[in-house]
Amino acid sequence: MGQAMQDMVLDVLDSLDSAKLYTSRPAFVKDLKAAAKAHDLSIPAAVNKAILSALSERDETADVCMKSGEPEPDADLRDYENVPLKEDIDEYMAREVLPHVPDAWVDESKTKVGYEIPFTRHFYVYEPPRPLEVIEKEIRELEEEIQGMLGAVLA
Repeated sequence: MGQAMQDMVLDVLDSLDSAKLYTSRPAFVKDLKAAAKAHDLSIPAAVNKAILSALSERDETADVCMKSGEPEPDADLRDYENVPLKEDIDEYMAREVLPHVPDAWVDESKTKVGYEIPFTRHFYVYEPPRPLEVIEKEIRELEEEIQGMLGAVLA
């Protein structure tokens, strides 16, 4: 069944105009559905999603992809900010982020309030490495020990 579906989807895609560049997802989906209907094929949602994923790429000049009337977030452009605890998020965004990325926005459902404790900075005690001569001596002793064990096994 999977191979048959794949062959039918490839036939539908082959029937589309390969010279046409789609800069609007709704326009592509409309043409894809029309081509599928002409081939008497109903493309499942998962397959449709796979087609869109495989055939699309980011184009700054293309139309903004919309989802439920809102611009669809692009996960590849997602970034995180550590806002100082006592500072207002909106003020921080206006001052530090929006001048560089004017269309940035905060997903309030993913906002977390907390405090980061850098344990390494507070508790790490630097220990300098042992002198090279000491390390070299230990390696030579281990080599002698291994040679002795090999000698006992092979004798």
